[in-house]
Amino acid sequence: MARLAVLSYHTSPLAQPGTGDSGGMNVYVRELSAAVARLGHEVDVYTRRESPDQRDVVRVEPGFRVHHVTAGPVSPLARDEMTHYVDEFTDSLKACFGSSGRPDAIHANYWLSGLVGHRLKHELDLPLIMTFHTLERVKAATFESESEERAEQEAALFACADAALASCEVEADQFVRLYHASAARVHVVPLGVEHAFFSPGYRPQARRALGLDPAASLLLFVGRIQSLKGVDLALETLIETRARGAATKLAIIGGPSGPGGRETLAALHERVREAGVISHVGFVAPQAHQLLSTWMRAADVTLVPSRAESFGLVALESSACGTPVVASDVGGLPTLVDDAVNGFLLGERDPSAWADAVERSLDPAVAATLSAGGVKRAAPYTWRAAAESLTALVDTFVAEGAMSC
Repeated sequence: MARLAVLSYHTSPLAQPGTGDSGGMNVYVRELSAAVARLGHEVDVYTRRESPDQRDVVRVEPGFRVHHVTAGPVSPLARDEMTHYVDEFTDSLKACFGSSGRPDAIHANYWLSGLVGHRLKHELDLPLIMTFHTLERVKAATFESESEERAEQEAALFACADAALASCEVEADQFVRLYHASAARVHVVPLGVEHAFFSPGYRPQARRALGLDPAASLLLFVGRIQSLKGVDLALETLIETRARGAATKLAIIGGPSGPGGRETLAALHERVREAGVISHVGFVAPQAHQLLSTWMRAADVTLVPSRAESFGLVALESSACGTPVVASDVGGLPTLVDDAVNGFLLGERDPSAWADAVERSLDPAVAATLSAGGVKRAAPYTWRAAAESLTALVDTFVAEGAMSC
């Protein structure tokens, strides 16, 4: 039995995905940690305390605990402010390990947690496993650059970590190509699906449960409201399909995220008003992860118009529910969406082309093919398989010891 310390410094796995900095990473940390614990290991997740109401330790399920560690103000912080409290967080973890026992390995999530893990690796001689989730040089190559300092810190983490986990071969190639990571230290560990929740169902019943129009064709966007996720293109696709006479509606599930999130949301509302589609677009508050499956079963098509995407968990979960996906041909999405099998991939951002793909997906015969293809495509992806891959790495590093850098 191994003991794993999981670092999620800037956001808690207990936070609601779709708000603030909470998104696919939160789902990843929670589901993977739970799956590792169910294999019989001990998992402790450490995150920064944001509220005085948060308990020191939350026992999520047997073998899986979340620790709230005080570092800086006990209040939400913007990510660029969190760098000031990395050392305080690290010192607190060292004290925690000293009193409750050393872990066998560290699994750091996102580069900020990597900074914590980097120090702990050297000061405590522990193996360090990194999952980056997003990378500065990937975003700079596909969307916009934020910080060269962050890119340099990520490169240092690649050089030092015992393992870097990639969600797919595309991401693994980015590690090597953009950061000169050692291919021997890069391990592909795909994300999973909780198939007990994300599975096919009866669309009319899902619509009734949500109080949705049973006759309209429902397009679905799930994600944080920010420019990177391309929600504006989802809206323009809805506008284009309605201009062609289709009885379509769009549900946008998520909340504003990042520095420009509120501006993006305001621009969406203004565009809805300007285009005269107020009654055809619904802005839905972020939903508990398991409840998203009902929305996916209710939808005719899920839109994933991201400008960059390391994996694309929404696309995978939609496929598991039997709902066709129309997605950007970026990042890891081509490894999840097979064109004309479980959806359509588009390399352009022209709403007319996206509307064409939606129209094809709504054809009853095509929809039936894509639905069956999606369920089959998603079937091999499980959190248990991801947990087994991660724990196999931990066992190897425990046997061999952490590498030096």
